Parts: sequence; structure tokens; C-alpha cells
Amino acid sequence: MKITQLPFNRFIGLETSPVESGMLISLPEGSQYTNHLGSVHASALLAVAEAASGAFLLQHLGDAGDYVPVVRRLEAKFRKPALGRVSARGVATAVEIAQWNDDLATRGRLLAPVPVEVVDTAGVVVLTAVVEWFIARRDGDESARS
Repeated sequence: MKITQLPFNRFIGLETSPVESGMLISLPEGSQYTNHLGSVHASALLAVAEAASGAFLLQHLGDAGDYVPVVRRLEAKFRKPALGRVSARGVATAVEIAQWNDDLATRGRLLAPVPVEVVDTAGVVVLTAVVEWFIARRDGDESARS
């Protein structure tokens, strides 16, 4: 699955960031993404954060073919006005990622809170968020529901 090819993400113009940037998802600069103050609209920033959290999970857990991932909660703090292109990265630790993999393997489901940072063109962190995903085994296995 390519996060940028989901219908909504394609509609708003999300892009995959270059690997060497350390970012996962970007939204290009454009007046269509701005608010009444000329900075990037809060909804656009949240869309970038949510998409980056999904890309982060795919990067660390693999393709979700056997699982159904859905966002359960999103908590965000807007830190500064964002100007220009915005990009996001996941910031979970190796220990957290190992626990997610273990939970999926043993329980067939998990709650994965993915910390995300969104930065603007100047590299300023403009939003921090935690996107909590519920992921469950796709098959009808009852152990994944208990």
C-alpha cells in the first residue's frame, strides 16, 4: 500500500518525501493549503501527520495485507504557524516498534501510538502529534478480538 495513493491523500496532493530527508510524507507549498492568516491550515497539517503515521507503521511493520489498521485517536499540539512545504516524520523508539511487532505476532492486534513531528520549509517543528492506530488481524480469528 502506498499512503500517497489513498483517494483522500491523492486528492489533497500528499507526496512521499525523499528517503535522505528523514521525512516520510510532504505537502507541497500552495495557496490552496493556507488559512485566513496565510499559514498552512490546521486541517492540512493534521492530514500530513496522520498520513506520516501510517507510512511509519508500514515502514516498521510491513504491508498491512493481513491486518486492518484504523486511526482510533489523534492528539495534536500546534506549535508555530507553518509556512511553505510541510513534511512529517515518525519518532517512535526501537523498543516501541519491537513491542508492536510482538503484540501483532502474539495477540493479532495492537494499539500503536505513533508520535509524529511536522516541520515547515524552514525546518521548524510546527506540530507534534500522537496518532493512535488500532490494528487487528483481517481474518475472523476470535483470539484477535478478545
